Amino acid sequence: MALLCLYLCLTVLFFSIFFSSQLPQICRLLRRTADLPVLVSEGDIMIGALFSLHDTILESPPSFTTEPHPTQCSGFNFRTFRWMQTMIFAIEEINRDKRLLGNLTLGYKIYDSCSTHFHALRTALALMNGNEELAGISECRGGVPVVIGDGGSTLSIVVAQFLGVFHVPQISYFSSCACLSNKLEFPAFLRTMPSDFFQVDALVQLVQHFGWSWIGTFAGDDAYGRGGAQIFNEKVTKLGACIAFYEIIPKNHQQTEMSRIVKRIHESGSHVVLVFALEQDARALFWEARHHNLTGIQWLASEAWITAAILSTPEFHSVLQGSLGYAIRRADIPGLQPFLLRLHPSKYPQDPFVEQFWEEMFKCSLGTINMSSSIRPSCDGSEVLVNINNIYSDVSQLRISYNVYKAVYAIAHALDLMLRCEPGKGPFAGGLCPNFSSMQPWQLLDYLKHVHFTNDFGEDTKFDINGDPVAMYDLINWQLSGKREVQYATVGRYDETMKPKLVIEEKNIIWSETQKQVPLSVCSTSCPPGTRQATRPNFPICCFDCIVCAAGEITNHTDALECVKCSPEFWSNTRRDTCIPKVVEFLSYNDTMGITLLAVALLGSCFTLAVTLIFALKRHTPLVRANNSEISFLILSSLLLCFLCALAFIGRPTTWSCGLRHTAFGIAFSLCLSCVLGKTLVVLMAFKASLPGSNVMKWFGPLQQRGIIFMCTAVQVVICCTWLSVAPPIPHKLMTHETARIILLCDVGSSFAFSLVLGYIGLLAAVCFLLAFFARKLPDNFNEAKFITFSMLIFCAVWVAFVPAYISSPGKYTVAVEIFAILASSYGLLLCIFTPKCYIILLKPEKNTKRYVMSKSNS
Repeated sequence: MALLCLYLCLTVLFFSIFFSSQLPQICRLLRRTADLPVLVSEGDIMIGALFSLHDTILESPPSFTTEPHPTQCSGFNFRTFRWMQTMIFAIEEINRDKRLLGNLTLGYKIYDSCSTHFHALRTALALMNGNEELAGISECRGGVPVVIGDGGSTLSIVVAQFLGVFHVPQISYFSSCACLSNKLEFPAFLRTMPSDFFQVDALVQLVQHFGWSWIGTFAGDDAYGRGGAQIFNEKVTKLGACIAFYEIIPKNHQQTEMSRIVKRIHESGSHVVLVFALEQDARALFWEARHHNLTGIQWLASEAWITAAILSTPEFHSVLQGSLGYAIRRADIPGLQPFLLRLHPSKYPQDPFVEQFWEEMFKCSLGTINMSSSIRPSCDGSEVLVNINNIYSDVSQLRISYNVYKAVYAIAHALDLMLRCEPGKGPFAGGLCPNFSSMQPWQLLDYLKHVHFTNDFGEDTKFDINGDPVAMYDLINWQLSGKREVQYATVGRYDETMKPKLVIEEKNIIWSETQKQVPLSVCSTSCPPGTRQATRPNFPICCFDCIVCAAGEITNHTDALECVKCSPEFWSNTRRDTCIPKVVEFLSYNDTMGITLLAVALLGSCFTLAVTLIFALKRHTPLVRANNSEISFLILSSLLLCFLCALAFIGRPTTWSCGLRHTAFGIAFSLCLSCVLGKTLVVLMAFKASLPGSNVMKWFGPLQQRGIIFMCTAVQVVICCTWLSVAPPIPHKLMTHETARIILLCDVGSSFAFSLVLGYIGLLAAVCFLLAFFARKLPDNFNEAKFITFSMLIFCAVWVAFVPAYISSPGKYTVAVEIFAILASSYGLLLCIFTPKCYIILLKPEKNTKRYVMSKSNS
């Protein structure tokens, strides 16, 4: 808003001057420029300069009835005064050196801009007018052809917009705002201070190098602070880092607002904070941080305050120790310190700034300048600058002073090139050279844009197309010496012309609170392998939770955004960082279930063999002979096969075992049921044949019984052979992404063939059941129909229950269900058919007689 008002004032002022110049009478400004303190030294070429020697301006309220009082400024700045003296030193050095400009001399005209926009504009107007008063643009004569200054970017913007109208070249020594590189808006602006664009690039590379991703940002409320912080925020965000907070330091440094923004550091949890502000604003922030006892923060500094002496005092040590920031290249300028210490009010009575400097330096009064001098003791003339340890006389960190020095030499070299111009080889149309006696500012601007020289320190000085110098910075680390004094240790460099641009001596860095380890500043710690990032709602992208990958998924690097599924044959380990082969699962002989089923099958086989042995030993007894021993032995053999075929279902499935499983099971059960069918049919027909006049048994003799058994079994054999030849069962790996196991089982090949095998067994069982049911009322001692009925009931119940259990059982349990059905139905047939007979043979031998077998039970 302040800038907007200033621009409006400028516009009104320009229009007022323009229209006043068109009027016949001469209009004069009520506000004279003669009241502005100015330091002048005459020379053949005059150089104008603006320095913010004071921090603020004291204005009395206007009465609008009388002419305002002369402007007074307060807050003398010793650092800026050194810059001004460096300019004078450079000019006098050039005047003594006849290699540049020959016998021509440089003069200067220096104003104090008082760190305010309007005052900077007034001083710029004064530099443009050689007389004491400004009557109009058409009467601007005697102005300087070039201006050095101002310091701050905000002030330079105001001055550059004004000087650009007249194409008067301006070289700033401290303005770094990237906006000043815009030649459309600032056509006559150049600088020896690198653009913030490069400084920000260096800061971003620093952040990237140390892996900081959660950064707080403070910006001064001016073009320098806002512009630099905005570029930094944009660049660092593109690299994946996040801005924890972004706060503006108010210019009035109101305590409540300063306290609020300092509390943001605590609330954010950020341990790395960038302060992109001038030294006055940075001091106000750190003063408040000191009151909040804020320590352990790694401060990143902009070049405006990283070497500022006002922050190196002991009260800031606990807050700022370990701070990192970039400072422009320094230089040791020979002879400068003695030149600085030459000052004395008696030697320079015409210098309006020396008296103020002397009073502020020694806290005494000369009785002529300072409004507060009446409360200070008088200066007695014995004061000596050499005895004072002050930032003014400190030449150990000549950085901005070196920029001022380079600016003066750039002007001198441009003038020297202009002076040496050969007719016909000049830079202007037709090879014309400028007339040195009537040199125009725009002509000097052209020479300045193309100046290129190497100074006595071996550094190339030139300006690019945007008027910017080559960007070179020292990486500065605040370290405390044994005497508890701040040392600006150089721990790296940034040079845009080198590869790599940034070089850091990390081992020499001392971090905040004297730590040697790089501080960590992240919103969320890195997600280790085996986890993925899950962004928190309403938080920046750097704030996330680490979610463990789901089963079957992995991440093998930190901060993964997504988990990757393992291939079907692999599964994630417990740490979820590696895919390992899945466990192959099948019903093996080592499983508890496999061992149990094996034991049950072998036990059934043993029982079958035991019954067979009993029948073989008692084959001549009436009971065994009456029950058709041949068919009984055939049933026992088929039951033994049924028990043994269950063993083919246990173990790792192979091509031959898969084919054997179902075919052996189908044929064995078909043989068993065919024998039961033949036995039941013979019993039923035998009862019919016992009736008078019946000769039906001639159709059911031993040969016919064998034929029935053979035919019934042959049907199943044909089905199984066709199955094996067309679509045989084969081993199959059942793999899903949801389980950590590969189920190895036998694929039936043809579901139709498998259903046909089971259906045929079911058909035989149903026929057997019906025949046994019809024969249930035969005499108990003669037939076993009711036992066959019970066995068929058990058989059918088992296999009816088998179907849903088989379909719903997972993995190897499918095979277990099938084995259980085989064993259960086999045990049902063995126990129901042969247990009653073995009971009589072994325990009731008295009933094992022909008379008992042939007798009929009473009704």
